[in-house]
Amino acid sequence: MALALVTGAAGGLGSAVARRLASSGHLVALNDRPGRPVGDLAAELDGIAAPADVSDPDAVREMVEHIERRTGDHIGILVANAAYTTLSPFAEHDLADWWRIVDVNLGGTFACAQAVMPGMVERGGGRMVLVSSEWGVTGRPDATAHSASKAGVIALAKSLGRELAPLGIAVNAVAPNVIDAGLLEVDAVAAGVTGEEIRARYAARVPLGRIAATEEIAAAIAFLADDRLPALVGQILHVNGGTTRARA
Repeated sequence: MALALVTGAAGGLGSAVARRLASSGHLVALNDRPGRPVGDLAAELDGIAAPADVSDPDAVREMVEHIERRTGDHIGILVANAAYTTLSPFAEHDLADWWRIVDVNLGGTFACAQAVMPGMVERGGGRMVLVSSEWGVTGRPDATAHSASKAGVIALAKSLGRELAPLGIAVNAVAPNVIDAGLLEVDAVAAGVTGEEIRARYAARVPLGRIAATEEIAAAIAFLADDRLPALVGQILHVNGGTTRARA
């Protein structure tokens, strides 16, 4: 079993991933930004709380060093899940907020991958699972920063998949549709409707007839994190109930 780092672990998807990996026997380090508590979940899972703002590369490096010093091991699984988003028409989107979304979603993913890579090389390999989004494939009105950042995550997964495979590091990504987690509430607020109504609206667009549960996406991430699949490299796993199919 490997030492795993899950970023954005205070949210619905991150906590589901942490639980899933812990149940498989992995020691899990749970990250979220300072002020977003993960200590109780870390204690429940016999894991490690690792607060840091992933958009700060220095903080990320310090976090990884702290985890590896504390455990005496190198991180073997990275799940880069931390995300921030707001919705706004393109012409009205505040520039600082636009870049904050990109800095967290894409820059934070890059910083985490770069920080754990040396340890993965030293241990002889590892798995990186980058969390993108269907909007990174199709784009979305009023979500240009989110869509652009998640498209960047897809390109990063493909590029790192090719670059790091010779080192024994498999990099893949998951691109879910809307899931029943915290970011859904951002949509509800932007639309001026209740959470129940926004769920119904999205479910009506999904061939499966519902939006995905966080546990379903966590299962897909655990699949990509499995080191028994060494040839699975640079792939984007679309978990969306049939709304889109895999695309280049």
